[in-house]
Amino acid sequence: MQFTDVFNRVPRFLRSFYFITGVAFLGWMLLFDANDLLKQYEMYSKYRELQEQKEYYTGKIEEVKQDRAELLSSPEMLEKFAREKYVMKRPGEDVFLLVPAEEE
Repeated sequence: MQFTDVFNRVPRFLRSFYFITGVAFLGWMLLFDANDLLKQYEMYSKYRELQEQKEYYTGKIEEVKQDRAELLSSPEMLEKFAREKYVMKRPGEDVFLLVPAEEE
């Protein structure tokens, strides 16, 4: 079998300069370019991760805004918050902290 026989068996559109150039271009863009498929997938997964973090922190911001509004609404709530979060006490008071035992 000669090369010309094999060459003639290949359909004409597959032998076209434009088809070969297009396939080479697609191969280059998908495999060797700086923004190849692997890089695109990594960037998309990073984007999804950042979107999840954005939702988490947006929710946390809303919680903090709500807590702040509650704290600023009454002095009793402010005192309760200071006692619970920062273990503050009035002069002459004793505060006992119960710490759960660590499991080993």
